[in-house]
Formats: sequence, structure tokens, C-alpha cells
Amino acid sequence: MLRELSIENLAVIEKASARFGGSFNVFTGETGAGKSILIGGINAILGHRTTKEIVRTGAKKAVITALFDELPSHVSEKLEELGFDFNEDELLLTREIFADGKSNARINGRPATAAMLKEIGSLLVDVHGQHENRILMSNDNQRDILDNYGEITGKLAPYREKFREFAKVSKRLKTLQEELKTRELKIGHLTAVVEELSALGLEKGDGESLEQELERVRGTAKIQTAVWTAYNALNSENGGSVSDLLQKALETLRNVEFAEPKVKKLADRIAALIPETDDIAGELFSLTADDYEEREAAISDKVSAIKHAKRKYNRDADDLIDYLDECKNELATLSNADDEIEKLTEQRRELAEEVRVLADEISDLRKKAAEALSDEICEQLKFLDMPNVRILFAIEPDKITINGRDSVEMLISANAGEEPRPLTKIASGGELSRIMLAIKSVLADADDIPTLIFDEVDAGISGRAAQKVGVKLRETAAKRQVLCITHLAQIAAKAELHLLIEKETDNERTFTRITELDQEGRVRELARIIDGTESESALETAREMLTNK
Repeated sequence: MLRELSIENLAVIEKASARFGGSFNVFTGETGAGKSILIGGINAILGHRTTKEIVRTGAKKAVITALFDELPSHVSEKLEELGFDFNEDELLLTREIFADGKSNARINGRPATAAMLKEIGSLLVDVHGQHENRILMSNDNQRDILDNYGEITGKLAPYREKFREFAKVSKRLKTLQEELKTRELKIGHLTAVVEELSALGLEKGDGESLEQELERVRGTAKIQTAVWTAYNALNSENGGSVSDLLQKALETLRNVEFAEPKVKKLADRIAALIPETDDIAGELFSLTADDYEEREAAISDKVSAIKHAKRKYNRDADDLIDYLDECKNELATLSNADDEIEKLTEQRRELAEEVRVLADEISDLRKKAAEALSDEICEQLKFLDMPNVRILFAIEPDKITINGRDSVEMLISANAGEEPRPLTKIASGGELSRIMLAIKSVLADADDIPTLIFDEVDAGISGRAAQKVGVKLRETAAKRQVLCITHLAQIAAKAELHLLIEKETDNERTFTRITELDQEGRVRELARIIDGTESESALETAREMLTNK
């Protein structure tokens, strides 16, 4: 629960602090004294949105600090989940709002985000603001009240998971069905792309390597000419080959070598030249067998085709390979679309049935909870001087959504004999205040938030009804801590702890201070609330109210 609150440089509050009791605490004070600023400070510490305008004029920053103790186990678990060390008995939250619009947050002295404060704050404090009765004007909020009471919120989790799965499958199925309209055109386009790019037979690096190969092949033309010339010189068809000529010379010299030793040596040398000449001619011929012209044409055609594809698809050669794979995959997907549509249709049908069954179960739970919640709210309202009121939750089937299949609307009959009508259309401000208090009182047993804050829950009520509201707040405070800002003495008199918010002016600056009132201080403040003075009759009435609280 909230034990201490410290505020610095927040609007008219230069420096103020307050300690709270564990049950029923009230704030009173003149209009404009700073009560709403106090609630603003509490909202800031709970991670709500703030603006730089709330920083006191001339100050660099506003600082709000709140100390909580007796932490519920789920708060400790959340702190541990968020990675914060904590003392099992205390939790310190800090929020700094700077004049330039920036803000800082801390949990037990360690840096945190406003979102973390909000996560923790939502488990610690429930603030019912001046305008919060408006939440009853929304059918969605009315449904949430019912779900919280019936502990249905937790049961919604598996339903919502299944509903999201159903929605995902439905979306995919709808996309495929819409694509059917243009599928044939797309298949034709992709098929042409795949055929064109597949015909290129591209491999990674081909774009550069093929151009280099083409340059190399073109450079062999001069080499081929020289090879043919040399080959023809060694193997002339008209004049005979060099090998034949050498053979004739050798035979001629062999006939006379016995007569001259020098001739024999020359003949031997010619004999050695013949096989070497034949070998050279053979290798030259093998080189001329390479059809470089055909190779050049083939490579040139492929390089041209690659360049055309690069321009056409605005991709480099390697990216064309990836694009081909993409097109093949998409083509396969489109080609298998009929099978997938059939599969998804069946899957959607099964999920729809599962969602319907779960939605029906939730609807049944809501109907059971609605009857019990209506009875409990009406019982509370009888005590709050609305004895003839009837509250009903009208639950009608509607389209299936993330929240189930129910349309939920609160109906009210404020007077005997009247037909229940929508709460949003006929409830007065005073009735809304008491209905919300009754709901909060009932839900206090259903949730485990340790601190409830009511900002002017007395709007639109007075007299005996106000006295009953004070009693109800005191009863609620027996189960958890209650902080209440009020303008009614009947409510203030029921508190365990009474805090006075006062505004003072000093040297042309306005200051707000918070004072815990003793018994005599409470008497004087209640007298002021009763008739605006401290007359003897008002003081006597105040003493009596405190005695009979």
C-alpha cells in the first residue's frame, strides 16, 4: 500500500509530503488548493503521460516519490520479471519531469521507463478520477467490469490465442483467393522469366569470367594464323612436306656415305631431324584443330544474352541467379495455390468451430456472472440510498471478435415500475457516482490491488446519500487502503486519517501544503465544509459527526 508521497515543484506545490494510514484516508481543502495536482502527481508516479507544463514556474524539474510497503506477491514477481532488486517490505518509485519536457523514472533507485512504472503501478493502485464515471458510458468497459468480476479475463487468454490463429489463417486464405484472379497472368509471366534465365545457365561469377574468356578467345586469332603458316611450311601439299624432303636427302646420302665419313655424319644428323620435324608438324596441326571461331561466337552470344537480361531486369549477373530462384519459388507457390487454398479452407473451418465453442463457453460464464454481479451491485446501491434501482447486464450474441461473441450493455431501472434502459442514456451524475462506487466495492473482493484512490467520488450527491457513501468507503477500506478527495463532511468524517490541502501566497508566489489534522483540526475543517465558517453550531455538528463515525 502507499505509505508516503513526496512532491517537489509540481505546479503550485513547491514542496509537500504526506504519510498515509492503512485504511481510509481523506483529503479536503478549498477549491483550487491543489487536490487535483496531488492526483496528477500520483498518476505521474504510476507511469501515466505527463507534460512539461506541470513543472512549477522557474523550477528545472518536478520530482515525485512514492513509498509502498506490504507488497502483494504478484508485485514482487513482476519486479523480479523486470529485473529489479527489491526489499520484500518496501518499494520506492521516483519520477522526474523536466522543464524541457524530458522525464526520468526510477524503481528502488535504479533507472526505469515510464512503461515499467505503469506495469508496476497498475498492480499497486487503482485511481478513480473525477471523470472516470465516463468509463460506464462504454459498452466495452461494461463488458470488462463483468469479466473482471467473473474472473473471465484469464479464461479469455486461450480464446484470444485461438482467435488470432483463426484470423491469421483467414487473412492468408483471403489473400490467396484474391490472387486467383491474377494468378494465370502471373504464372505466365514467371514461367517466361524462369525459361529465359534458365536458358542462360548462369553460375555465380559468370558475368565477369565470360567476358574475360571472350577477350582471350578473340586474342587467339593471330596465334592461329601463325600456326597455320608454320604448319603449311612444314607440310606443304604442293611441294611435299619437309619430312619427305629430308627423307629423300637422307636416302641419297646413304648411297654414298661409305665413300666419305663427313657425308655419313650429315646423313645421321638429317635422320635425327625427321622425327622431330614430324612431331612439330603434328603439334602444330593439333593447335589448328581448335575451332576458335565457333567458341568465340558461342561465348559472344552468351555474353550478349546476359547483358540483355541485366538491362531487362535491372540486376547484375549474380543477382539474376537469385531472382531466378525467387521466381521458381513463387511459381511453385502459385502452382500449388489450389492445394493450399483447400488446406487452409479446411483449417479455417476447424478453427472457426474451436473459436465458436470457446466463445460459447465464455458467453455462458458471462451470463452466470452477470446475474450475480447485478445482485451484488443492487445490494450495494440499496445501502447507498438507491433502494429501488435495478441493474442488469444485457448479453446478446454479436459477431465474433477478439473479446468473444457477446454484446454487453448495462441497463438500469432507477425507479420501481420502470423498464430497464441503457445506463448510458438515463443515469444522472449522482447515480453514476454511486453505481461506480458500488462496482468498485464489489470488485474489491475480486481483485488484489492494495490501494484505491477516489477523486471526488461524491459528485452529484449530498445529504443521507453522502453519509452512506462515506460508510461504504469505510467498509471498503477495511479490506484495502482507500484514499479519497472529497468536498463532503459526511464522507470526510468517516476517515481514519484526514489530510488538509491548503494554498498560501507569500511574496507573490503561491504555495500548497499538506497537513495531517488532529482531532481539533478535523473539527474545524469539517465545520468549514458544513457552512463555510467555524460557527458554534457547525463546530458542534462536526464534533457529533466525528463521535458517531
